[in-house]
Parts: sequence; C-alpha cells; structure tokens
Amino acid sequence: MPAIDVLLARARSGLDRVRPEGLAEELAAGAILIDTRPIEQRRRDGELPGAIVVDRNVLEWRLDPTSPHRLPIATDANTRFIIVCNEGYSSSLAAATLQELGLRSATDLVGGFQAWRSIQS
Repeated sequence: MPAIDVLLARARSGLDRVRPEGLAEELAAGAILIDTRPIEQRRRDGELPGAIVVDRNVLEWRLDPTSPHRLPIATDANTRFIIVCNEGYSSSLAAATLQELGLRSATDLVGGFQAWRSIQS
C-alpha cells in the first residue's frame, strides 16, 4: 500500500466525516464550511454556497484561535469546521492537521465538492 494511503487512512480514522447529504443539517447546527479549492477549480466548477474560501497553504494560520493571523470566525477551539476540497482527499489531511492544533471538531466532507455537486438537482 502506498505511504500516502496509509497517511490518509490514519487521518480519516480520527475524523467524524460529513456526508454530502448531511451537510445542510451540519450548517444549520452552526458548523462553518471552509472551501480550500484553488481558484481554478472554483472558476471551473462553481462556488460552494455558504463557504468561506481559505487557501490551503494558509489554512492552519487562519483557523487556529491562537494565531495572530486567524480569521475573525476562528476564536473558539470547539468550532466545527468542515473542510472541503475537490474530491475529499486533501481536506481529510487538512482536517486532521487542524485537530492536531487543538480544533477537535474539525472534519471534512466525504467526496468533497464533486460529491456535494452530484447530489444537487
């Protein structure tokens, strides 16, 4: 098994991942949706309604409540952040890293934007 698959499985083992069908309920309960897709993908495929766009390369600095570079929404380590990438791979790694920073409720969207888009009609 490739090392990245092992790393991904380890990252996901600690996540309470959100299925696309459950996203609206999570948002209604107060979760914050974070879209880490590059601008090229957002232009090509469209925006994710209600999501805050945060570039992947600065995600940890923007969501860490102890960071001087945090976003105004990042004030509580208990905030449920749902990270979204294109297909649900890099978002798993990102959410696991956020948990390592103390954001224990951080998670990601199973299948990413593409899975969410596939259930929209």
